[in-house]
Amino acid sequence: MKILLVFLYLVAPIAISADSFEILRNDVEGFAKVVPGKLFDFPADHGPHFDYRIEWWYLTANLKDQQGNQWGIQWTLFRNALSAKSSESGWSSNQLWMAHAAISAPDGHSFEQRFARGGIGQAGVNLDNQFEAWIDDWVWRSDGKSLFPAQLKFRIADRQVDMRLSSNADWVLHDDKGYSQKSEQGQASYYYSQPKIEIVGTINGQPLSGSAWLDREWSSQPLAQNQRGWDWFSLHLSDGNKLMLYRLRHEDGNHWLSGSWVDANGNLTPLSNDDIRLSEKNTRSIKIDDETEITLPLDWLIELPEMNRQFIVKPLYDQQWMETSFPYWEGVVLVEDESGMRVGEGYMELTGYQPP
Repeated sequence: MKILLVFLYLVAPIAISADSFEILRNDVEGFAKVVPGKLFDFPADHGPHFDYRIEWWYLTANLKDQQGNQWGIQWTLFRNALSAKSSESGWSSNQLWMAHAAISAPDGHSFEQRFARGGIGQAGVNLDNQFEAWIDDWVWRSDGKSLFPAQLKFRIADRQVDMRLSSNADWVLHDDKGYSQKSEQGQASYYYSQPKIEIVGTINGQPLSGSAWLDREWSSQPLAQNQRGWDWFSLHLSDGNKLMLYRLRHEDGNHWLSGSWVDANGNLTPLSNDDIRLSEKNTRSIKIDDETEITLPLDWLIELPEMNRQFIVKPLYDQQWMETSFPYWEGVVLVEDESGMRVGEGYMELTGYQPP
């Protein structure tokens, strides 16, 4: 009954609201605040930060099978504190865990979400002897306290995913050395990534390999009241460069843009609003269910004028909608240059869009 009450406390107001992301804007007193100047400590910062309200471990991967067909996987574990007073163990835990997983396959897109109460062993993240993040039988388990090398296993319906992850690259601390400002009103997060992950494994025994991207972020209030959602891109470019950028959409149209360019040697160039031009090229309607459609900006133009770079981003296919408690579009995208030549691939996330 306790887990049901916790679930209803968090999710029921979301389910009946036309704006499912309001929870990310709420200003809750008592939680730790994100401030500049943090010194990141690895591997300790790979673990949970219970003084902050919201946190996630977010993996996306672009894969190919032996026939050259493109696949994608997403695996995300979210932690949400229901109150500022930390209580982490047993049935008194105030931690709620949620996980999303998805497979983008040649025959379509499938997804699943799970919820768990913290403190009873059903879900969590720890660094006792090795890094381990889990909810039920969805498990990321590394060989040691570092995140890599590691094994990722999860199941969606009748598809079993079993992947080996490895990386020796430096961590990317976004924006101001990991302090990621989200608005001029003071909203911010701590945000770092590993964009250079090699991934190899199987889905139902079928061999797949490719590149993966991990995002780590935590905050107590990631959105301002005038921000409706975000558009986020993580791109693996064919020349070895990596690009992350996002747009936080403001009601008045003066959106917040930020990003990071990581060159083939691992050198980071932070990107601010003045460095990025992001525009919607085409919108299309997709089906949420048999009766409901939603119109989304699925084709994009990214311009980095100072770097003389321009990219066109398109979905591998349109139907990659996540009809979860926090509904959003997340899926594999292809990257082209201005001539239409394929120059990369990656993932795109579109949140805060509402059906008519």
